[in-house]
Order: sequence, then C-alpha cells, then structure tokens
Amino acid sequence: MPSRVRLNKRFVDRIESDGSERIYWDHELPGFGLRVRASGRKYYIAQVRAGGRQRRLTIGSHALAPDAARKEAMAFISELRNGGGDVRKIEETREEATIKELSDRFLDEHVKLHCKPATQREYGRIVRSFVVPNLGRRRVPEIRRSDIAALHHKLRDTRYQANRTLAVLSKMFNLAELWGMRPDGSNPCLHVKRYKEEQRERFLSAAEFQRLGRVLDEILEDGSETRSAVTAIRLLMLTGCRCAEIQTLRWEHVDLEAGELKLPDTKTGRRAIPLAPSAVRLLAALPRDEENPWVIPGRRRGMHLNDLRHPWHRIRTRAGLPGVRLHDLRHSFASRALALGEGLPMIGKLLGHTQVQTTARYAHLARDTMKVSAARIGDSIDHDLEADGEVAGQPGA
Repeated sequence: MPSRVRLNKRFVDRIESDGSERIYWDHELPGFGLRVRASGRKYYIAQVRAGGRQRRLTIGSHALAPDAARKEAMAFISELRNGGGDVRKIEETREEATIKELSDRFLDEHVKLHCKPATQREYGRIVRSFVVPNLGRRRVPEIRRSDIAALHHKLRDTRYQANRTLAVLSKMFNLAELWGMRPDGSNPCLHVKRYKEEQRERFLSAAEFQRLGRVLDEILEDGSETRSAVTAIRLLMLTGCRCAEIQTLRWEHVDLEAGELKLPDTKTGRRAIPLAPSAVRLLAALPRDEENPWVIPGRRRGMHLNDLRHPWHRIRTRAGLPGVRLHDLRHSFASRALALGEGLPMIGKLLGHTQVQTTARYAHLARDTMKVSAARIGDSIDHDLEADGEVAGQPGA
C-alpha cells in the first residue's frame, strides 16, 4: 500500500530510495504525492480522476519547496475536479520539465559520465550560480532566444563567464532536443553572439625567470612555503604542463630512466611528456612516501596538494611578478621554445594540443622570431656584399 505521510521539507530531504520506485501520498491533500525513483531522484506529483480516467501529473522536482508544490497541486486538482480547463493541455504543460530539472539531468546523465572532474566542477558551478537562479523555474519549451540573450547581457561585465554560461546552456538545449523536451533545431542559444574576449598572454623574460628562480631558492631555505608548492612551480616552468597535470602527478607515471611523464588521462587524453635533464634531477631528488602515491603531496596524509593558487600569489608578489598567472608559465614555456627555433607543430606536441588552432595563438610570436632570423640572415648577406665591394675596388682587381 502507498505510504501516507506529512510531506514537509524535513521528510522530503530525509527520505531515500530503497532500490525500488515508491510514492508517498500526503495525508492532508488527497492526490498530492512524492515519487521517489529507484535512482533516488524525487518528484512531486498530483493525481486526480477527470474525464473518466485517472490523471497523474508531475508538478516538479524536490528542489521545489513542499508548500509551493502543494499549492500547485491543489490548484490543478481543483481545476480538473470543477471541470475547468483543457485536460490534455494542462496535462502536457504539467509534464514539461523545468530548466532546474533539465540542469539536474544534464549534470547527472551527461556531465558526470562524459566530462573530466575539473569540467564537472566548472559546469556544476555555472549551473548553480547562473543557470538555475535565473531560469530554473521556467519550463524548457518556453525558453526563447530573447531569454538567453537577456541572461548573456546580464553577465556582460564578466565576458568570459557570460560566454561560458552561454556554451553550457547551448549544450543543455542540444540534449533537451535529444531527450525529446524540445523540437529539433530549436536551440534558443543559436545566433546569440558571444562577447569578444581578450586573450591574456603573459610571457616571462629571461630576467624574470632568473628572479623567480632565486625567490624559489630563498623560499626553500626559509621554509615560508611548502616544498611541494616550490616543486610544483618549478615543474610547471620546466615542462609546460597544465597545473592539474602536475598537482595530480603520481609516482607510477614518472619514468626517470626514459625521462618521461607517462600520463594516462589528461585534458586531451593519454600522453607522454618528455623531461629536460633539469626536471629529471629535480624529480630524482624528491623524497618519497611509500604511503602517498602523489609526487606533489599535500598537508593531509595520503593526499596531493590541492591549493597551489594561494602560495603562487605570495611567491609572485615576492618575485615582483604582479598579475602573472600559473598558466602563464605554460605560455612562457612555449615562448621560450619559439625563441630557440622550435616550430609550432613541435610546440603543439610538447604542450599536448590536439588541435592546430590551439597552438596557433602563438603564431604572432613565431612571426617575431622569423623577423629576428630574417634580420640576422639579411645582415649576414649584406656584410658579405659590402666585403665583396671592397675587394672589387682594390687596385688590380
């Protein structure tokens, strides 16, 4: 028999799935209930006999307050019992998912299964911070391009955030079409123009590299930062790796004999990262804890270093490098490679880029390097021409 309970917030938050789908009916309002699926997801429903048959309709997910869901159920039940409204139209409207429900499904069935942990966290943050607060209670089919454009415009002061939110919404509505929540080709994000973003490119000069190196040596001696933080920053400088690749580096993926980091899963998939001799020496000198698999251990036993951003802010201030981001060390690695004559294809391989367009952002640096080379070659030829003229002008020549 279905359970009859008082559907209040405490009960709804506390109840969990027992492995099978169950419905808990509210003892105060007949026809108002909470459906708990086997997966643990919860929905408010309303049930009423109308038009000669039983109608059971979804009110909304449990994110909706119980009192608000009860009011919606009461209005719906009353309307049908009194013979008002088009039953089929009301039924179709009530069955339409909200943006909050689409967001939950997007995070649960797509992001959790297909995205890497860092992407999962970022998508979850965008959904919780921007999508749900602004559109959460709206029905999926009713969202128009003007609604998306208005939200995008609202975030105009943080253009990067506005564009990332637009990208997440676009993916959500593509999936809404796949899941039958909207007609094909109706994505409301289409033709909403993204804001132009200024590419933040900062490259350390040789003098800045030297200054940063001296500061890291001083910090290692005075102990003002952990050895893990100093080591992580040095490895970022020497390898051009992404921060997450160094912070989550495990000893089992370090091959000092081959001089490589063999990472099984990065942002662009499996890849091997060649190590400079200086990086090999740095890794070889690190102490190892048999109970901790991480190369960059954290303060908590058995964990890797989670926060490198705050130590870096203190270190860059001490080194006189205000505004320099950790990611700029990766840009600086690419810049130095270009200065030493490496081509864009090789730099793309060293950085683990899978698309040529990603490496192409350094093309202007390559042009600068080409100008220097062209000037050096031209000066050399001009020197030879002038020398030849002097020889030709000598008596008896």
